[in-house]
Amino acid sequence: MTSISENITSYLNSLYGSDAAKKYLDFIKEEPAQYIRVNQLKIPCDTLAEKLFKKYSIRTMQVDNVPNALKVVSNEGLTGKTLEHILGLYYIQGLSSMLPPIVLSAAREDKILDLCAAPGSKTTQISEMMNNTGTLIANEIQLDRIKTLVFNIDRMNVMNCGVVHAKGELLSKSFPDYFDKILVDAPCSGLGIIQKKGEVSNWWSVKRAERLGELQIKLLVAAVKMLKVGGEIVYSTCTLTPEENEFVIDKILKKYPVQLAEVNLPVNSIDAFTSYKDLRFDQSLVKARRVLPWEVNSDGFFIAKLIKTDNTQSPEPVDKQSYPYRIINHDHKDIRIMLMKVSEYFNLPLKELAKFKYILKLPDILFIDAEWSCDNPGVFHRIGTKFGTVDKLGNLILNTQSAQVFGKDISKNIFALRNKEDLKKYLEGGVVKRDEEIRGQCIVKYDDLILGTGVTTVEGMKSRFPRAKRTQEIYTDW
Repeated sequence: MTSISENITSYLNSLYGSDAAKKYLDFIKEEPAQYIRVNQLKIPCDTLAEKLFKKYSIRTMQVDNVPNALKVVSNEGLTGKTLEHILGLYYIQGLSSMLPPIVLSAAREDKILDLCAAPGSKTTQISEMMNNTGTLIANEIQLDRIKTLVFNIDRMNVMNCGVVHAKGELLSKSFPDYFDKILVDAPCSGLGIIQKKGEVSNWWSVKRAERLGELQIKLLVAAVKMLKVGGEIVYSTCTLTPEENEFVIDKILKKYPVQLAEVNLPVNSIDAFTSYKDLRFDQSLVKARRVLPWEVNSDGFFIAKLIKTDNTQSPEPVDKQSYPYRIINHDHKDIRIMLMKVSEYFNLPLKELAKFKYILKLPDILFIDAEWSCDNPGVFHRIGTKFGTVDKLGNLILNTQSAQVFGKDISKNIFALRNKEDLKKYLEGGVVKRDEEIRGQCIVKYDDLILGTGVTTVEGMKSRFPRAKRTQEIYTDW
C-alpha cells in the first residue's frame, strides 16, 4: 500500500477540498486498473480480446467511447509477456494517457512533433492515427530514454517517424514555423500517477512543481515558435498542480499569439481552474480539462489545446546540418536492383516496396514512409527503422521489421513453425532443426503471426529474432 506524505495530503485538501482529497487518497490504496491500446493497423479490438482470452485467459472489456482501448479485468500479470505484445499488436497504456493524442486528432497530411516523446506510448498512438504515413517527428532529451523510445517504435512497427535527440526548449531554432500539430506531454511532478508510482510521494513538493513549471513554459514557448499559424498544440501533464498547468497556460496566453480551443474528452472531466487562492487566470482556461483519477479509474491528467493565431518572432536559426546518410527513393539506381531481388525472392510485389524511402547507412539500410519529409535531416538521431543489412557478397538480408511490415504480402520462402517447442527455440535465438527445401533467408511465421526472419541451412533454421526482443520475457505455455 502506498504511503502518502503529509505535504501531499495537505496540498490535496487545499486544492480540491477534504471530500475530494479523501476520494483520491482512498483511490490510491486500490490496485491500479490496467488498460491496453490495440494497434488496429494490425488487429481489430474484438479479435485481440478473443485471442488474449483463449491463449492466456486474459479477460478484457471494451472501454466506452474509446474504440481502441481495452480494460484488463483478469490475469493482468501476463499482458506484458504475450507474443502479441512483443509483436506490437497492443501497447500497455493508461487510459488517461491515451487522451492527449485523441485531442490532437492527428491526420496523415499533418506534419507532427511529439516534443517529449519517450517512452513512446503517445508517439506510437499518433502514428497509428496517421495510418503510419506522413511526417511524424519524436524528440527526447535523455539518451537512455531514447533507447526505450526506439524499441517501442520498432515494436509497434512505426513507419513514419524520425527521432531527434535534443533539448526541446531549443528545438525551435531548427524548426521555426514548421509543424501543423505539436504534442507537449511535458515532464511533470506526477501528482496524478501516485497510484502507479508510489515513489512520487517520497520527493514531491510545491517547490519542485514550480521548478518544473518553469521548464514547461520554456517547452511551450519553443512549441509556439515551431507551430505554423493556425496550427494546434496539445499540452498535457499527469499532475494535478496548478503550478504546472493553469499557471503555465496563463503565462503563455499573456505573452504569445495563441488562444485556447475547446477540449472534448470521451471520459469524465472537470473545467480547469480560472482562479487559485488569490490569483485569477485567463477566463478562457475553462476550455481546458482536468481528469480526476478517482472519476476515471486511471491517472490524473491536465489537457489544453492551443491555436496559434499570428506569427511569432523566429529565433536565430542554426545552420542546417547535412544528414550523414543518403535518403533515396525506391527507384534510385543504388537500391533498385536490391529491391527487385527482394521482390523476386519473396514474391513480394514491387508496389509494396515502392511505398517507402530508403536510408543508406551501409552496411545497414533503413526505410521510412515515402510521404515522410523534412528539410533539416541533420538534426536526427535516427530516421525510419531498419530494413536490412548488405552482406559481404552484396546480398540484402532483411531485418525483422521488414518481415513484419511486408509479411502479409510475402508468399514465398516462408518458414512456418509447427509447434510451441519450435516457437520457443526461435524466440530464444536458437536453431529449429527440420528438413526444409528453403535454403537461405526466410520469413518466419507461427499460426497467423509474422515473427521475423531466419536463415536456413542443412542444419536447420537459425533464428534472427532481434536480441533486444529476446531479452523480454515471453510466455509460451498457453
